[in-house]
Amino acid sequence: MAKKKLFGTDGVRGVANREPMMVEMAVDLARAVAYVVKQRKGGKRPRILIGKDTRLSGYMLENALVAGLCSMGADAILVGTLPTPGIAFLTIDQKADAGFVISASHNPFEDNGIKLFSRDGFKLPDEEEAEIERLMESGELKGMLPSGGAIGKSFRVEDALDRYIDFCMRTFPADLDLRGMRIVLDCGNGATYKAAPAVFKKLGAAVTSLHCTPNGLNINARSGSQHTEALREQVVAERADIGLAFDGDGDRLIVVDETGEELSGDHILAICAKDMKEHGTLAANLAVGTVMSNFALHGAMKKMGIDFACSAVGDRYVLELMQERGGIIGAESSGHMILLDRHTTGDGIVAALAVLAIMRRTGREMSDLASILKLSPQKLINVPTKSRPPISDCPIISAAIASAEAEMGESGRVLVRYSGTQNLCRVMVEGPTVEMTDRLCQEIADAVAKEIG
Repeated sequence: MAKKKLFGTDGVRGVANREPMMVEMAVDLARAVAYVVKQRKGGKRPRILIGKDTRLSGYMLENALVAGLCSMGADAILVGTLPTPGIAFLTIDQKADAGFVISASHNPFEDNGIKLFSRDGFKLPDEEEAEIERLMESGELKGMLPSGGAIGKSFRVEDALDRYIDFCMRTFPADLDLRGMRIVLDCGNGATYKAAPAVFKKLGAAVTSLHCTPNGLNINARSGSQHTEALREQVVAERADIGLAFDGDGDRLIVVDETGEELSGDHILAICAKDMKEHGTLAANLAVGTVMSNFALHGAMKKMGIDFACSAVGDRYVLELMQERGGIIGAESSGHMILLDRHTTGDGIVAALAVLAIMRRTGREMSDLASILKLSPQKLINVPTKSRPPISDCPIISAAIASAEAEMGESGRVLVRYSGTQNLCRVMVEGPTVEMTDRLCQEIADAVAKEIG
């Protein structure tokens, strides 16, 4: 299979209105997807869904996708601003042949991206993405454009938000509610700003909402799953039971316990996997993490008698390993939580409801539930890069890594990798003490900046 150039680990991404995130690219992408789907349907007219997050550039790219789809004889189904997992759900709900999500997830507002779901609500496999890229590069689609009555049309699903809210609520146990609970939400001025407050209020919780006034420019700005400072303060000030932070497109969840302590996706995975095992619902006795999962999670899973497997970084790879091994639960430390018995993709709201159900059923506080996992000291530094040579070909970086590994021995580890969505090199160190971990991580990050920064 030809190596993909346009698609990264999570669709196409970049600065909006700059290569590759141009209107022209979006039109060509939509045409290629429409053509592939039409061929799969034996020439019948495809129906392809489009949703977006709250970025200003979403309007521009939405219209470009509509134009591309219609020009290739596909109908466009518009659902407006919804979390990425909402697009996955509605692709199935509306019996669409594919679904577009216009979002750059946790990236700053000036970035944007386009990712795809197949008709069954799963992200497209690498082979289909490569074929779409080939069609875009070949230019052959311009000679296949239909005319007359074969051109497509667009229409809007007016109750899309309500449908997604109802779906989320159906994943919560029917015999439980959230009455008496005080919850603080941080929606990061992103795609969950309407859905999340509605879901938790409908289930009876008293909800305080932070960063729920998007203006197209403030998505993820010092808020949401990557910036929990305001959320932690608000949880403590209100004496809330829990704080929930979502990223810009709503597929990540970070939890803050009642003491104001931030908990990672590793904590959420451990809590949910333990509960599933105790209730006999943990398929294949398996939980899946990634190579970024904390050292301590491996030990915690072993202590609970749960098989633990690690994939490459990226929720698509977590899902692939889950499906390969027959598992139903997997997560990234960053907060992507996939619960295949409830949804086809990571969903921050659904993951939050799973945690809340455990709290309600057991009567335990969040800090108590999280005590099953005490994380090893970990430091992550993102270093902007101008190029992406293999790390093994970089002598300065390799020497810094070797020095750190020698100092820590078997009491720690180093992971240096390039981001799949940004021009960054991610340096992660786990070690026996905070001081050593921070120092060694900074030394490697300095080496990265010196050699390829």
